[in-house]
Amino acid sequence: MAEDLTIAKTGTKEEQYQSLIPQIEALLYGETDLIANLANVCAALKEQFGWFWVGFYLVKNDELVLGPFQGPVACTRIKMGKGVCGTSWQNAETIIVPDVDEFPGHIACASASKSEIVLPLYKAENIIGVLDVDSEYLAHFDEVDGKYLNQIINLLNA
Repeated sequence: MAEDLTIAKTGTKEEQYQSLIPQIEALLYGETDLIANLANVCAALKEQFGWFWVGFYLVKNDELVLGPFQGPVACTRIKMGKGVCGTSWQNAETIIVPDVDEFPGHIACASASKSEIVLPLYKAENIIGVLDVDSEYLAHFDEVDGKYLNQIINLLNA
């Protein structure tokens, strides 16, 4: 397991992801504990990109429950179909929200959050949670983020 990251603050967003992904893979190598791996992924993403909030919500019974995260305190529980996270879980799809104030039913855990991307986290064929990333800037996330964050999620399934 690698314990240090080399943060590439120069280059395109795509180049930064390409530099980070092998390092995340090394962080995860040999570690079987899901919570430890989720925590390290959050820390690596926060260090690399400096996003406002990065975290996981995990499916427990009929709701998403806050898991490992980096950033200010957050909502603890989210019902299926509620907010961006609950909608991503319900629809089993990545959701990119350029302006959270325009997302019907958005749950404002922090008023500083302006845009968001949420991706489902799978184990085998089942969704076990979501990765939620928030930015204090409008329209901060795009298909590049979706592509590479999905690759990172896939490392957690390996």
